[in-house]
Amino acid sequence: MSLDFSLSQIATIAGALSVEGDSAAAIKGIASLVDAGASDLSFLGNPKYTAEVANTKAGVVLVPKDYAGKPRNGQAFLRVDKPSYALALICAAVESKLWPKPTAGVHASAVVAPSAKVDATASIGPLCVIGENAVIAAGVVLESGCTIGVQAKIGTDSWLKSHVTIADYCEIGARCRLQSGVVIGSDGFGYEPVGEVIHRIPQIGNVILADDVEVGANTTIDRARFSHTSIGRGTKIDNLVQIAHNVRIGKQCLITAQVGIAGSTTLGDYCVLGGQAGVAGHLTLGDRVRLGAQTGLFEDIPQDSFYNGTPAVPIGLERRLVVLSRKLPDLFKKVDSLAASLDASGRSNP
Repeated sequence: MSLDFSLSQIATIAGALSVEGDSAAAIKGIASLVDAGASDLSFLGNPKYTAEVANTKAGVVLVPKDYAGKPRNGQAFLRVDKPSYALALICAAVESKLWPKPTAGVHASAVVAPSAKVDATASIGPLCVIGENAVIAAGVVLESGCTIGVQAKIGTDSWLKSHVTIADYCEIGARCRLQSGVVIGSDGFGYEPVGEVIHRIPQIGNVILADDVEVGANTTIDRARFSHTSIGRGTKIDNLVQIAHNVRIGKQCLITAQVGIAGSTTLGDYCVLGGQAGVAGHLTLGDRVRLGAQTGLFEDIPQDSFYNGTPAVPIGLERRLVVLSRKLPDLFKKVDSLAASLDASGRSNP
């Protein structure tokens, strides 16, 4: 990756509140405070790294507006409200250069059903398949090998990376971004044992993603048994997540890697689920619920709760239990010693 930004360009993109110092060198890369050189941009995104700013060799550093230090000779500080977000704005500018939006049009190798509606401004890549009566809105990008099912809908300016599958009747909102290998609308895990035979239950609902949803690589979201599996506006889902049939997730949630959510569970708005958290079926999680990594949840929890552990308990209780569990070996030794003492006392006093 090679960049070419002037200090003034970086300041404009980052929305800098002020610029201190002077850096004539063009910015050629982005690096951590420790690894950066004179032509690199770096940032202070976490207070734990504050001490590293004084020693960094970065030519330009994004710092909080209340950072007390000053730049060295040949170095510039850009003071911003939130360095991490300012860096995200810069990375977005870099991204647009590295991966510019493809030219509109349908590749010759794509297969598009005659009844499908593909906007003239959309870009349909090699070997894509678009089913009957599907709708591809303005500005959509389908990279190579995407499959769009019968009557599926892809909203304005959504970008589907290579080999994404949107199954029949599913709907993707505007400005959604789906990474490679995502499957939206696979059959829910629905079966009914009758005697000694397990019968398949047809899954006849769909999946609806609201606007501005992002889904990580190889994540699967199952279609509903009936009605909808739904993901709220602005929710971000990491790689390798499994969301089962009839799950409803609210707006602006963060679902991190390898989370599993069983069927018919409802998440409120602004929830955060840590990596590998598992949520049982038919539960309700209120708004702003947080689950720590590897949490196993088996009961409803109210809004504004933070749970951890398996089975999940409030975070304060879980931390106390962890502390107590570490004392168990000493406690057992004391119990064994006490038992031995009592046994000896009993033998000496028949």
